Amino acid sequence: MERKFITYFEKQGNDYTDEVINGVNDKLESYNDIKRILIASASGKSALKLHEAIDNDVEIINVTHHMGFSGENESDISPEMIGKLEKHGIKTYFGIHAFSGAARGITNKYGGYSPLDIVADTLRMFSHGIKVAAEISLMAADAGLIPVGEKIIAIGGRGHGIDSAVILTPVNSKNLFDLKFHEIITMPKE
Repeated sequence: MERKFITYFEKQGNDYTDEVINGVNDKLESYNDIKRILIASASGKSALKLHEAIDNDVEIINVTHHMGFSGENESDISPEMIGKLEKHGIKTYFGIHAFSGAARGITNKYGGYSPLDIVADTLRMFSHGIKVAAEISLMAADAGLIPVGEKIIAIGGRGHGIDSAVILTPVNSKNLFDLKFHEIITMPKE
């Protein structure tokens, strides 16, 4: 038997960035095989903060919103921030959201739900950040930024900052139901 601890926050969407990073740092001390951290940071600020606080030599990959998410031809991350992240060896990935993407265009026009809406809503039963952590792992695996079958830490949230971190083994989106959650590090209770 193994006993693990989870850090719970009162509400989702609040900025718990510092506490999440502390939890991730604690986990990295006990997991020698984790070489990569994915973080969902639309502006890049949380990714930069993570880099500055991590004591371990791991690769950090920032996943931001796709172009046009907030407005036509708009990016949520500035070119200056991308450059700053690159100076620290942090890649930034723009890509279509694995659980919505083009399917959202269809449901927006014609109504109804896609099967991926059900997957996303099921993961949101834990927290929005847990859904985001799973989603960015699919996106990064499909882009070839992380290998499948290797444990990573994936970090997500809702709105500004981050509130959820998990250890998971990513898969390509075509194998969605083979994705494995191993441990929840942090998450909100509500």
